[in-house]
Amino acid sequence: MQPVPFDPETDLAPLPFDAELCELARALKQRGLPWRPHVGCFVWDPDQCIKPASPFPLQIYFILSLPRFIEIFGSIDAITEKVIWLPTWHQARLLCQRYGINPAPTPPAASPTEELKTLFRLIGDALSDR
Repeated sequence: MQPVPFDPETDLAPLPFDAELCELARALKQRGLPWRPHVGCFVWDPDQCIKPASPFPLQIYFILSLPRFIEIFGSIDAITEKVIWLPTWHQARLLCQRYGINPAPTPPAASPTEELKTLFRLIGDALSDR
């Protein structure tokens, strides 16, 4: 069976992740956002270390099988080093709670991507202030 890639012209995006959001996630990593790879996380592979094509745009993968990622990278630490965690909206809200951030409600016209970018920026600010 041949895989069917995501088509941005006809398919609804399965994730709110775009290139800017990925770069915001890279900034979170650079500011020291702690993360341990586990099942249920989305990751961005900017260096294209993972050879099988991603079903998502922009080299984004979902950790469904942690042993498979360990097989690819060699260890949990190598995964943490090589890929960039893309917290979901729910995970970003939990991080806001952890860092004492009370984000203002997002205007109804804001896109899910813009809302997540706002959360990433707030988390980045909190990490910078630590």
